Amino acid sequence: MTGFLGSIGTIAMVIVQIPMTALGVILMDKSGRRPLLLERRLLACGIVILLDLQTWIKTTPILALVGVLVYTGSFSLGMGGIPWVIVSEIFPINMKGSVGSLLTLVSWLSSWIVSYAFNFLMDWSSAGTFFTFSSICGLTVLFVEKFVPETKGRTFEEIQASLNPFSTKK
Repeated sequence: MTGFLGSIGTIAMVIVQIPMTALGVILMDKSGRRPLLLERRLLACGIVILLDLQTWIKTTPILALVGVLVYTGSFSLGMGGIPWVIVSEIFPINMKGSVGSLLTLVSWLSSWIVSYAFNFLMDWSSAGTFFTFSSICGLTVLFVEKFVPETKGRTFEEIQASLNPFSTKK
């Protein structure tokens, strides 16, 4: 819809995704896991589309590409890899394989659902599509804020104590 060749978008995604993933690895040890998971970027994409996608595309087609690249970079920093790190830190060794497999299944299944439903949703409403995904991201943020502990610099026992509602060591 923006007038870019598919190869330009693909190359731009790789140029953004690789350095952002590397930056995510560095930031994960510096700032912690939770701050990187609590990013809120998709809402901005929905607002831009709501403001009249056709006008934006005609005047600045690069804006659509930049929006997708910002989202991709944000995903690479946060939800792209951190769930696997957290799973490896909060579960005991005898459960890591099973839980990691379940996480991978849920991640790929979610990706398939998004890919499958995207075109149907865009036919319905482009702004509505991004607001729907933004709402899901918002629910994810609430889940992370409520249930996901910070694991940076903590022992397994400290993490387990913080997950136990009856523990006195939080």
